Amino acid sequence: MPRLSEYFLPTEKQPPSDAEAVSHKLMVRAGLIRQMGAGMWTWLPAGWRVHERVVDIVREEMNAIGAQELLMPVLQPAEPWRKSGRLGIEELFKLTDRKGSELVLAMTHEEAITFHVAQTVRSYRDLPLILYHFQVKERDEPRPRAGVLRTREFIMKDSYSFDRDEAGLEERYALHVGAYDRIMERTGLRFYRVESEVGMMGGLGAHEYMAPCAAGEDQIALAPGYAANVEVALRSPQVRQNGDGYRIGEEPLTIEPAIEVGNIFKLGTRYSEPLGARYLDEYDQERPVWMGSYGIGPARIVAAAVEQFADERGISWPAALAPFAVHLVAIGGAGSPERDAAERLYETLGDGGFEVLYDDRDAGPGEKFADAELLGCPLRLTVGRRAVEAGEVEVQMRRGRKDAPGLPLGGEDADLLRAVDELWRSLP
Repeated sequence: MPRLSEYFLPTEKQPPSDAEAVSHKLMVRAGLIRQMGAGMWTWLPAGWRVHERVVDIVREEMNAIGAQELLMPVLQPAEPWRKSGRLGIEELFKLTDRKGSELVLAMTHEEAITFHVAQTVRSYRDLPLILYHFQVKERDEPRPRAGVLRTREFIMKDSYSFDRDEAGLEERYALHVGAYDRIMERTGLRFYRVESEVGMMGGLGAHEYMAPCAAGEDQIALAPGYAANVEVALRSPQVRQNGDGYRIGEEPLTIEPAIEVGNIFKLGTRYSEPLGARYLDEYDQERPVWMGSYGIGPARIVAAAVEQFADERGISWPAALAPFAVHLVAIGGAGSPERDAAERLYETLGDGGFEVLYDDRDAGPGEKFADAELLGCPLRLTVGRRAVEAGEVEVQMRRGRKDAPGLPLGGEDADLLRAVDELWRSLP
């Protein structure tokens, strides 16, 4: 595990001058991301660790529903997009190679996956099928903003289901609903699954996964037992205007801003028909494949977590997403008893399987504590003169900045590790 004296974590005292969203400000200040151009962001080591925490959770839940992982190219021939009718989308990057061939940079992969399925699926025995990947998407976003919330390049998990008929699609859609609900619960986000528009994706129906927060560009309408995208809600015959607000039945609707972190679509035969994805049923009749499409944005989940749980001192990660479990702070110069005690603790925690960021820099306590609160790891352990004299490591839980009972210094390693593990399991 890294020592902060050797770790690339360029923290900043001030946010970027153009930053408005809390996540934009804090992710730059905490040394998680850096901007290269409009809508183009680099994930630095600690930020990438958080991003990959989300990826690991998503991958586990996709594998659990029988999905198979692959990888499709970002650079694609334009022809499948022409066949699907989506080549004219303004946000789609288009280019030509040196031979004059038309190409696109994919903003999503319906065309690519349908192209492959059309080549390989022949019989009803080949279905159902769920395929997914984590891949870069490119989007000619006219107004990139809010850090990693609205960018021109981002990584998305997109999965695609293939079935014999609408009933099969409904089954695969339900599997994804379950997987996405579990993903959101595991990340620790507050979220709503809401009815939504199909938009440029097309198809028969869709839901969005929304994380409520002030920086969100979308709006959701909420009432007990009801959640929908505002546009969907206002078209519903159940919703009626009541003075300056709206009601559904006897309940008032509240409108909240939210970040869209995932979406799921019942595509039906929207792509399989124009791209020729067909199969022979048990009676040797040719039929179109029924499809679903399911996207989730790890970067948006990261930003939403920052937005939802930050305080005036910095980020406060849910335990499942934190870049490190423990931020160990040593107060004291090299060769001092407190530094020696911190070094021993660092080795013990690492050997015990805890992911630790060890602040061994020659910096003052104020700077070290400020950086620890800014980065937001769930547990901060401090070893200074007072800790050595008392025989106890000072403990602070980042969420709420609450002090916890001290941990024994100089006792049995197993006792210390057990105590840290109990603390860790108690965290949100």
